[in-house]
Amino acid sequence: MISVQNLTKRYDRNVAVNDISFDVAKGQIVGFLGPNGAGKTTTMRILTCFMPPTAGRASVAGFDVMEQPLDVKRRIGYLPEAPPLYPEMEVHEYLSFVARLKGIPHAEVRRRVAEVSERCAVTDVSRKLISKLSKGYRQRVGLAQAILHNPDVLILDEPTAGLDPKQIHETRQLIRSLAGEHTIILSTHILPEVEQTCDHVIIISKGRIVAQDTVENLTSRLRGQEAVLVEVAGAGTDEIRGALSGVPGVARVAHRGSRNGLHSFEVESDPGQNVRALLARRVVENGWSLHELRPVAMSLEEVFLELTASEKAAEAGGKGGRQ
Repeated sequence: MISVQNLTKRYDRNVAVNDISFDVAKGQIVGFLGPNGAGKTTTMRILTCFMPPTAGRASVAGFDVMEQPLDVKRRIGYLPEAPPLYPEMEVHEYLSFVARLKGIPHAEVRRRVAEVSERCAVTDVSRKLISKLSKGYRQRVGLAQAILHNPDVLILDEPTAGLDPKQIHETRQLIRSLAGEHTIILSTHILPEVEQTCDHVIIISKGRIVAQDTVENLTSRLRGQEAVLVEVAGAGTDEIRGALSGVPGVARVAHRGSRNGLHSFEVESDPGQNVRALLARRVVENGWSLHELRPVAMSLEEVFLELTASEKAAEAGGKGGRQ
């Protein structure tokens, strides 16, 4: 549905987007994750035909953003970080106005406005001036205008910026409900946003893509070793740790805490080794109680910090080598 190939955007000597490539399949929600200034918004603006790339190609629903911008815009719903609202208009007036701009037939405008108002939960404020709405409601109205023409693709730039926790939760639920019907790219620097909303993640740093995969695959690939959490009762900390450390294939055992006689350990195995069955057997053989045994994944925050730190180190090394 979206294809980006070797996309680059330069501003004089500053390279905002540096030779990035990625694809987004139909119906996916993809998180475009990176720190402020990483190149996320620039990429979004190129995909929505607000600015041209310096080099490379991008297409949406099979239409090239440079050669067929009107066809691309017809198939995209765009919610920029600051929603394009007219504060002096009532919600229903604004949505009706946008519907006409988007070419929705006059006979269908009222029905379509009612549908998206209900979908985005703004029906109860439809007769209010936009200037009187809370930021959460203004964000909902912005999302409503983005989906009015039922686009194939939704591009959302920092959709929960500035919202309170309740509004953030409601907005995330709404975005999830749009999956399948729409292909969604969600640009953000907020890690929980991606973990709780997206199927796939693209991590960008200093204009370059440093990783793209599912969150689960990224955490597994970066850890390299399997880690499991083991909770055991029936013996002391040192005795349990010694027994677990003696299991073949175990690389490290770290005590994570104790409460009411229950001791928690994080156990890392050697690469390629699955030691869960052996750990369970060792606990049972010693006559202890096994309360929990489950995999431990790296958090997305750990993944993000490791990848962006690696990118910075590589860049520093490259500069050092050129001096």
